[in-house]
Amino acid sequence: MRSTEARGAALDRLSRPMRDLRISVIDSCNFRCPYCMPAEVFGEDYTFLRRQELLTFTEMVRLARIFASFGVVKIKLTGGEPLLRPWLPELVRMLRTIDGIEDIGLITNGALLAGLVQPLKASGLGRLTVSLDSLDEATFARLSGRGHRLAQVLEAIAAAERAGFGAMKLNMVVQRGINDHEVVDMVRRFRHTLHIVRFIEYMDVGNLNGWSPERVVPSRETLARVARVFPVEPLEPNYRGEVARRYRFLDGSGEIGFISSITQPFCGGCSRVRLSADGKLYTCLFARSGTDLKGPLRAGADDREIARIVEETWSMRRDRYSEERGAAPSGGGRKIEMFHIGG
Repeated sequence: MRSTEARGAALDRLSRPMRDLRISVIDSCNFRCPYCMPAEVFGEDYTFLRRQELLTFTEMVRLARIFASFGVVKIKLTGGEPLLRPWLPELVRMLRTIDGIEDIGLITNGALLAGLVQPLKASGLGRLTVSLDSLDEATFARLSGRGHRLAQVLEAIAAAERAGFGAMKLNMVVQRGINDHEVVDMVRRFRHTLHIVRFIEYMDVGNLNGWSPERVVPSRETLARVARVFPVEPLEPNYRGEVARRYRFLDGSGEIGFISSITQPFCGGCSRVRLSADGKLYTCLFARSGTDLKGPLRAGADDREIARIVEETWSMRRDRYSEERGAAPSGGGRKIEMFHIGG
């Protein structure tokens, strides 16, 4: 029996299945968002992974096929900025051949998206998520860290619509005193479209973003601010383990979502496994270390051996960092940076 044949669901120590695979295809980025890759740390001379250190597309697909054998049905491509990886539509085409994979998505800052939406759509990409933290030119430039133009991202969203990506998720990380006053404007801009604005609480990912609880805007506060202008009602989850809490506008003009890792942790239903660009398996966004898969793979390990490592790692998983955050005021020690494993 090949190791890539159906093995049944893998469960961790808290009986959570493995359903969602996030693949970071590259660790570099063209933005310097302060909450992920602050410019004062990641300057022009910062050294990212070299090409030979990155997983090849063939290696990514081989590993994704093994993850699928344990029950993974959804894949999301992340970074860094994934659109910096050359020939990305080809990777999507390759991933589409894997039995059991029902959906492939991609999260991007949008700066390079306009020129790639057509080949991405043709390759079989199912979903797009675009990070959009502000509709104000000056604030957007500040949060992108390199003075990127807001219009470039809005044009990319329009191009994606024309290409057939009719229902995108637009992620806004809300920070007190920086962009929290814009949440109603963001809703107003994208109501009556199929797109879903998702408000994300500012999280303590990595070690370099200067996180402080005073800058966290609880989702309940953001929801109240929106609901005063546009009344909403809650929706049932689309599936078990959905991280966003969803609300529909009472006038039928769309929906919004809230990702509340700080104030309403969702660790109990987390089914995500992460593969970094250099081939390490991470079982939590806030992990301190990962399990190397690239080493054994390049040393000649067969699929059965790689599958054993994956299964053993997942079966030992007991991560619930967000639920335990309050018991570790210092942040619980050093954590992997977000750009290594995506958001």
